[in-house]
Amino acid sequence: MTTTVQAARKPRAKRREALGGWAMIAPAAVGLVLFVLVPFLLAGWLSTQNVRLDTPQPPSWFGLEHYRRILVDPDFRGDFYTALRNNLLFAAVVVPVQTTLALGLALLLNRPLRGMPVFRTFFFMPVVFPMALVAVVWKVIYTRGELGLLNSVLDTVSFGLIPAQDWLGDPRTALLAIIVMSIWQGAGLQMVILLAGLQGISAELYEAAALDKANRWQQLRHVTLPGLRNTLIFVAMVTTILAFRLFDQVYIMTGGGPQDATTTVMYQAVTTAFDANNVGRASAITVLFFVIVLAITLVQRRVLREEREIS
Repeated sequence: MTTTVQAARKPRAKRREALGGWAMIAPAAVGLVLFVLVPFLLAGWLSTQNVRLDTPQPPSWFGLEHYRRILVDPDFRGDFYTALRNNLLFAAVVVPVQTTLALGLALLLNRPLRGMPVFRTFFFMPVVFPMALVAVVWKVIYTRGELGLLNSVLDTVSFGLIPAQDWLGDPRTALLAIIVMSIWQGAGLQMVILLAGLQGISAELYEAAALDKANRWQQLRHVTLPGLRNTLIFVAMVTTILAFRLFDQVYIMTGGGPQDATTTVMYQAVTTAFDANNVGRASAITVLFFVIVLAITLVQRRVLREEREIS
């Protein structure tokens, strides 16, 4: 009798666990559908329509003409490929540099010293500030002429040997200036993630390495980095996705200039929709960009997974 009762209770317990699991993932699933899936489907539909904000005419079928113009037409493709090149260059610099800087900070702050929480908070603080605020502050720092804060510091340090630069007005330095600001603002987030990964590595591994007379570099290479492998993969993938979302800095600091040196795909999509009033073409740009970023992320995940399996 007891066995029969227990057997009857097991399916009910499993159903309660299943319902509890669905209840916990329901808010995230609803948010994913409302704010990711539905907007993407709407953008996909709008990309096949001729939709303009400056005319009262209803949307009309346009097929794949927007995609053809963006990718093939000489009158339109140049802007898209320039913006995509800037995005790729930004990501190619920010992802490795920011990850390396965050790893260095995490190693420095992973020490049992007095006052260390204060330093951790100090380095994480830029992440808490809104990007719009950070961009405005750095725009003041990059002010051209001798009155600019950065120019004044360089003039003082170099005893006048380094002339004043127009950091945001020169096509050669505008994107680099945004890259430096973005690395400074975002390194704290990666640092916290890597710091949590460092604290998850067993101290016994370092003790064993010390008994084998391994120096600091050898411990970093054979204990720390292998222990952080999965964390580094996660950080690299998240940083890549965030790097391709570049918009706020460009909109506030340069407005896509000078000479399209800082124009990104997201900035081009926004200006196409609200300045050129062409919602259909802007939607096609976002769909293409989503596919490109998804492909890069999948390739990156595949390569990192293969390296993890081989090692």
